[in-house]
Amino acid sequence: MMPVSCYLCIFLNVGLGEGSALPVGVPVPWPSATPPTGWLKCNGAAFSAEEYPELAKAYPTNKLPDLRGEFIRGWDDGRGVDSGRSLLSGQDATFIRTALQDYYGVDTTTSVKVGIAFASADKVQTSGIPANSKAGDSSNYVPASSDNSITGTQRTAEDGFYSAWISVRPRNTSFNYIVRAA
Repeated sequence: MMPVSCYLCIFLNVGLGEGSALPVGVPVPWPSATPPTGWLKCNGAAFSAEEYPELAKAYPTNKLPDLRGEFIRGWDDGRGVDSGRSLLSGQDATFIRTALQDYYGVDTTTSVKVGIAFASADKVQTSGIPANSKAGDSSNYVPASSDNSITGTQRTAEDGFYSAWISVRPRNTSFNYIVRAA
């Protein structure tokens, strides 16, 4: 790991130090735990408007956004993709329906049959089920009640849980978000 002084040299060499053209208050990803002099972490902390008057113009609540563990998203600004949001507002994760929910049209606990078809015409599989075979919900497979298959039961959801929905997070690398304070 490079020492902070090396990061500071890089920071100054790319024009982000004193007299930077980058406006006060713009979040910047920073690869160190300690921000350089004149910069603050975006950690939800309050700041003094008297000490940082330019920063108070960008953040009139005198509180920095808490960007720890968060992704920054572009504001909708009337486009209609994410309407109803205001600048600097937070938003919970989006949950996506599973394929089984879409297929069966349910958002609640439902059991569905899953199985493997057999090529033998007009025969019901009543024996020869491999020992300890499991269906998707870890229950044992049972002999089929219809032709040409061996089936089990798969639940699409658990009552009272979000297991029917998938929360997604893209691959990422963590940085500290910092803002120029003065």
